[in-house]
Amino acid sequence: MDLTALIQTYGYGIVLLGTVLEGETVLILAGFAAHRGYLHLPLVIVTATVGGFLGDQGYFLLGRRFGDRLFHRFPTLESGTTRFTQLLNRHSVLVILSLRFLYGLRTVGPVAVGMSTVSWQRFLVLNLLGAIFWSAVFASLGYAFGNLAEALLGEVKEVEKWIFVAILLVGITTALLYRSRRSSVSRSLGERVGE
Repeated sequence: MDLTALIQTYGYGIVLLGTVLEGETVLILAGFAAHRGYLHLPLVIVTATVGGFLGDQGYFLLGRRFGDRLFHRFPTLESGTTRFTQLLNRHSVLVILSLRFLYGLRTVGPVAVGMSTVSWQRFLVLNLLGAIFWSAVFASLGYAFGNLAEALLGEVKEVEKWIFVAILLVGITTALLYRSRRSSVSRSLGERVGE
C-alpha cells in the first residue's frame, strides 16, 4: 500500500487517535495531507476537535475521580501542578481555553482541573471551545505549510513522502527534547531537596 492510499484509508482514524493522546504533530501532518488533497480540511478539524475534546474530558474525569492517587503514583505529574493550580484559580477561563497550547500540560492540565473546584459543565464547554480553536489552528498550520512548500519547491509530489517524514521527525525530536529537559529539571530539583 502506498502513502496516498494509507492516508486516505486510515488518515481520519489516525487523527482521532493521535489527538486523543496528544496531537500537534498528527494534526500538522493531517493539515498537510489535506493540502495535498488526501484528506478534507474541515473533516480533519472536526475529527481533531472530537479527539482532543474526548481526550481532555477523559483526563478531567481521571483527575476528578483518581487525582490524588495518580499524583502519588506518578510524582513527576505532581511537580507542575502547584503553579498550574494557582494560575487556574486566578484565570480559569483563559487557562482552560489555552490548556492544549501549553506543551507538557496537555495531560497534567485536565487532570489538575479535574481535581479543582471547576465544575464538569464549565470544563465541558470551555474544553469544547478550546478543542475547536486548537484543531483549526494546527490543521491550518499544516495546510499553510503545504502552501509554503509548493511556493518554495514547486510541485511537491516527488518529495511529499520526505516532507511527511520531516514533519514527523521534527515532532518526535521536539517531544524527546522536552521530556529530556523535563526529566533533568526533575532530577535537579530532587537533588536540591535531598541536600
